[in-house]
Amino acid sequence: MPDRGYVFIGKMSGHDQLVHCLCELTRLLWQLLLPLVFLCVLLIAVLVLLVLAVRFWLQSHRNARRARDGRLTVAFFHPYCNAGGGGERVLWCAIRALQNRYADINFVVYTGDVGVTGQQILDGARRRFNIMLPRPVQFVYLRHRPLVEPGLFPHFTLLGQSVGSIFLGWEALMEFVPDLYIDSMGYAFTLPLFRYLGGCSVGSYVHYPTISTDMMSVVRERNPRFNNPDFISNSLFLSAFKVVYYCMFALLYGMVGSCSDLIMVNSSWTLNHILSLWHAPNRTSVVYPPCDVSAFLDIPLEEDGDRKCHSIISIGQFRPEKDHRLQIRAFKKVLDRRRDSAGGREALKLVLIGGCRNKEDEDRVLMLRGLCQELGVADRVEFKLNISFEELKREMAEATIGLHTMSNEHFGIGIVECMAAGKIILAHQSGGPKLDIVVPFEGGQTGFLADDEDSYTEMIERILALPSTSRLQIRRNARQSVARFSDQEFEACFLAAMEPLMGTLEQ
Repeated sequence: MPDRGYVFIGKMSGHDQLVHCLCELTRLLWQLLLPLVFLCVLLIAVLVLLVLAVRFWLQSHRNARRARDGRLTVAFFHPYCNAGGGGERVLWCAIRALQNRYADINFVVYTGDVGVTGQQILDGARRRFNIMLPRPVQFVYLRHRPLVEPGLFPHFTLLGQSVGSIFLGWEALMEFVPDLYIDSMGYAFTLPLFRYLGGCSVGSYVHYPTISTDMMSVVRERNPRFNNPDFISNSLFLSAFKVVYYCMFALLYGMVGSCSDLIMVNSSWTLNHILSLWHAPNRTSVVYPPCDVSAFLDIPLEEDGDRKCHSIISIGQFRPEKDHRLQIRAFKKVLDRRRDSAGGREALKLVLIGGCRNKEDEDRVLMLRGLCQELGVADRVEFKLNISFEELKREMAEATIGLHTMSNEHFGIGIVECMAAGKIILAHQSGGPKLDIVVPFEGGQTGFLADDEDSYTEMIERILALPSTSRLQIRRNARQSVARFSDQEFEACFLAAMEPLMGTLEQ
């Protein structure tokens, strides 16, 4: 006799069979739900226990070190502390200020400069920035700095470097667990590591947001830039994909940045971006970077109408965003236009001064030299690499114009130094230069702004055509206006911002 159940199913309509299968599938999934929930809870519990175990282990190491030394420790994460740029000047001035205020606290610098000794790094700070620390600091050397090199990530560079910084931060945390951790170079993705695993208080000094609305606008409007190559800007699909990628990355960046107990930014431009991304206005303040204003005040302010050769000086690391190519092309146009004027080509020269962090920067200098050869201006362009502070002052004293071409520069220490030295500054009409630096002082003009090759050319010609007395008045205004960016002002603002956080350590 046939099985009635099977006969019944066989006589079902197609619709009934589908409903029956869905019911059976739902019943199966429901039966699996409880084990899946249990497994998820178990995995989360294991992960939490693992994190707590690592945190306990790291804190036990810190407590043992604290009991042994009898002192608290403040650590700065600055993998390129020997690079010689504006960010490094902030680092050494910050440490000097804290050492002068807190005599019973140790200081550590996480660095990736494994090829040099600590004394050589400190000697470099003295030679380049005229900064000497009251007492030594401890250097913790990180071997995996290449993980944050942009060359390692030809695509998805922001994400790649950020993930690389997590591994580099982990190496730093394994080497030394401080009481207070300060990211002074913009590696925000290291902040959660030190706060939640290391149990440290964390602070950050932001020179430049890793992602910004300006960067998104460049991609959204499909404008070619050094970080938005032609093959992306020319493609609607790739541009749309990159906008989504940037938006997701901005969300992650905001999450990790908000972990910081204290946030310091270097300009009004950076402040606006960090507030929109990190959403922590009560913990965020502007602390202008220290500029060695006083060191340039002994350069005399005199009329320069009798000069036979005017020097245009550019100060900045040889990085792509500094746009030295724009400087060279604009300079070429100026030379072409002045060919028939008095003195001709011999009456003008361009001096490019900056530091090279690595071989990539050195290769960039070679390409810039090649561009000078190609444009026929190599005889009027000089490159000064990694020069001493004394040589920088000599070049400053001989210059007429200080040139700066980076778009959306977060601040621009080199701009302030040129103004303190009494140079006519010509900077990009964006970012910190526009909002904070090249602004009127007591109603007087302090410099000039431009935004493309033609406008830079026009402004250089305009500056050179001014009567020497007019140039002298602008130079005086500029020098008087930059007192607010001095080392003393930085130390006062930095210590005031740090005081609440340092107070929690001393309790």
